[in-house]
Amino acid sequence: MKFGGTSVADLDRIANAAEKIQAEVKRGYNVIVIVSAMSGKTNELVGWVNKTSDFYDAREYDAVVSSGENVTAGLMSLRLQEMGVSARSWQGWQVPINTTAAHGAARFVSIPRANLDAKFDEGFRVAVVAGFQGVSPEGRITTLGRGGSDTTAVAFAAAFDAERCDIYTDVDGVYTTDPRITSKARKLDKISYEEMLELASLGAKVLQTRSVELAMRYNVRLRVLSSFGDTDQNSGTLVCDEEEIMESKVVSGIAFSRDEAKITLVTVDDRPGIAAAIFGPLAEAGVNVDMIVQNISEKDHDEAHSGAVTDMTFSCPVDQIGRARKAMEEAKGAGSINYDELVVDTDVSKVSVVGIGMRSHAGVAAKMFKSLANEGVNIKVISTSEIKISVLIDRKYIELAVQTLHDTFDLGETSEAS
Repeated sequence: MKFGGTSVADLDRIANAAEKIQAEVKRGYNVIVIVSAMSGKTNELVGWVNKTSDFYDAREYDAVVSSGENVTAGLMSLRLQEMGVSARSWQGWQVPINTTAAHGAARFVSIPRANLDAKFDEGFRVAVVAGFQGVSPEGRITTLGRGGSDTTAVAFAAAFDAERCDIYTDVDGVYTTDPRITSKARKLDKISYEEMLELASLGAKVLQTRSVELAMRYNVRLRVLSSFGDTDQNSGTLVCDEEEIMESKVVSGIAFSRDEAKITLVTVDDRPGIAAAIFGPLAEAGVNVDMIVQNISEKDHDEAHSGAVTDMTFSCPVDQIGRARKAMEEAKGAGSINYDELVVDTDVSKVSVVGIGMRSHAGVAAKMFKSLANEGVNIKVISTSEIKISVLIDRKYIELAVQTLHDTFDLGETSEAS
């Protein structure tokens, strides 16, 4: 069971979460609980580090920011003990959660079972583990980066062969799209790993991408549900293998990412290796490139271009434009690429339709494009995969596009059958 920051924001919410843990103990389970820092605490700790040092030691950064989860784990264990549940807290190094030494962005190496299993054998029913943290080969505290607690929970579920992994959050499941965009959005009872992975990577904030990747790799059954209100074993949304889903709609959900940017390199030399020369430096600069389109340049040849030329367009998050621009200017200065102009459009958003049913149904793209055209929404860039179609559009049309596609693919209907 994993509880996020809003679920343990204060002592009352910790008590509420403890009641849900106690309910699982009464059902006969031993429970591993992963907790986040109390809401807002991690940001406060990061702020203290930044005010203390402009060029901080990453090892000390991890030592500071990991402390938020330690506090929650201790408080949760105390609360459970007061309720008569045998529980104890564990910090990452005590388990131990062995990770790489990449401070601030560590990856799991192993989670040995011996220490926790020994406590369960002694009669303890609950292990409350501080999420988001581990220990490096050198014995230093590490943190796992964004979504670290979700990923910790899935990793423990895999290591201990858990029946399932419950992710408690401030929403009651995975919806066909953001209910704030359309009131017709419907909670899904089940969704496949692949669909959830696409939705998470395309902008849905319910689960972090790394946690879904791990769940899919180790076949961990994930359940997303609300920590507020009553819940039972049928609550929330189950993320599982597609074989568990009898029949699903062609499209399961609509995802969107509001803060996208479109960058075009005008009149690039059209030669072998040009794509590597462009996207290699972008990768080294940490720019997350998504959609890529190469097309014949509208500009005529000039003396600067001895052969064929092309325009190269790609999308990336708005906050990475500066890095992308610098990487391209440095590559041009080094002579590895040449272009006439770098054009940036920051007023675009990405909208995507996702569904495993698209594998066996033709015409989804045509239906999507026609419905957007009927609403006067112009498509700037298109990207597809086996179960996803994404388009880049003007940001002002994002709500209209999401609502239109949600209606087009009948996602508001209560029936799960296609």
